[in-house]
Amino acid sequence: MESFSFFDKYIKAVERVDTIKYTGTVSAVKGLLIESKGPRSVIGEICRINVLSSHTSVFAEVVGLEGNTVRLMVYGDTKGIEVGDEVVASGHVLEVPVGPALLGRVIDATGRPYDGKGDIAPDDYYPATASPPPPLERQPVNRRIVTGVRAIDSLLAVGKGQRIGIFAGSGVGKSTLMSVIARNTNADVNVIGLIGERGREVLDFINRDLGEEGLKRSVLVVSTSDQPSIARLRAAYVTTAVAEYFRDQGKDVMLMFDSVTRFAHAQREIGLATGEPPAQRGYPPSVFDMLPKLLERTGTNARGSITAFYTVLVDGDDMDEPIADKVRGTLDGHIILNRSLAQRQHYPAIDVLASISRLSKRVSGPCTLKAVQQVKRWMADYAAQEEMILAGVYQKGSSAEIDEAIEKHPAVEAFLCQEEREPCPVEDTLRRLSELSGIDIPEEEFVESPAVPKRM
Repeated sequence: MESFSFFDKYIKAVERVDTIKYTGTVSAVKGLLIESKGPRSVIGEICRINVLSSHTSVFAEVVGLEGNTVRLMVYGDTKGIEVGDEVVASGHVLEVPVGPALLGRVIDATGRPYDGKGDIAPDDYYPATASPPPPLERQPVNRRIVTGVRAIDSLLAVGKGQRIGIFAGSGVGKSTLMSVIARNTNADVNVIGLIGERGREVLDFINRDLGEEGLKRSVLVVSTSDQPSIARLRAAYVTTAVAEYFRDQGKDVMLMFDSVTRFAHAQREIGLATGEPPAQRGYPPSVFDMLPKLLERTGTNARGSITAFYTVLVDGDDMDEPIADKVRGTLDGHIILNRSLAQRQHYPAIDVLASISRLSKRVSGPCTLKAVQQVKRWMADYAAQEEMILAGVYQKGSSAEIDEAIEKHPAVEAFLCQEEREPCPVEDTLRRLSELSGIDIPEEEFVESPAVPKRM
């Protein structure tokens, strides 16, 4: 039996070899789009274009078919490709090499190493595009996951397997918030997708934000803003496929995806290039079809969980723009980052009253919920009269509730503010919440699931 297991990886490699090769030739190069006569292929299939002028080859994906014409988008630069170059079909769609060896590594949109540390020995291959788990096979979300962000772990508790969006304009602190979660979460594995990110920020995120300890239990998938739209699009699917692999191993996975907006922009470029008509604000219909198919792949299945944080870059701080509206309606909650809070140096700049975690009541104990309601009531009372209070119009004694909210406001602000490197264990967070609210929270509510026994 041992000898068979030794040869397993070689048997799998042989099974992946396609002994019949279908070929075609490039007939046109139209900006992002390559057209060829042949080869016989299907939508999503990976092809190799042999560039005669430079004696190199580039990978491309089939995005459209019309008669004998095959439309392809390349994963690299189109420079040097000319009419007559050979196009060879691979016989399979994009697959991701997966295994424990991925931990601590940075890969690109095709699953290949991007960090210069050598090849990755895979245990298996997962398709980049896959169907979500069947609804009736999903385990219920009833266990708390720790993020290390005090405002989230207390007032916006998140469950293992929950999917939540982080909505903000540019420069309000989305990436910083993600790095705090990556370093401090109690998930088994982090899978981080940097989709359409600035090239400068990739190494900064790895070295400064994530750090050596954070990288050891993380997998990063990177496709920078200068790369072709098909690479940015497929990097999103590769990120999700890697998370699915670790979930199938029974792990609790923390997926951080930055950002859904750039994923949508990539599909918009591809859709318009292939002739789709623009619909809402220039986005073709395929964008709104693909978003839920991607987002629904995370969550729980029969083996493990993927807790997902998706950042959404809100254009012009307009929360009703099409992508933000679609994502907000699909996910299990949203965290709003407020620019005015960031301008007042209130970090993380989470607008607690505008944010919601739809599953927080499932993973928080009854005393914790009472404490949360008390603090939110003070925040709401203060926010309703804030202009009058700051202008000095409000007279003390007019309302006992507002007087109490004013008195508690500095303590609430101090509780919600957190330094980037400040450790916030969930036990400490809930003790401070108890002291702030004046409601005793028993220690049994500090555990993952105060109401439901932990799944074995």
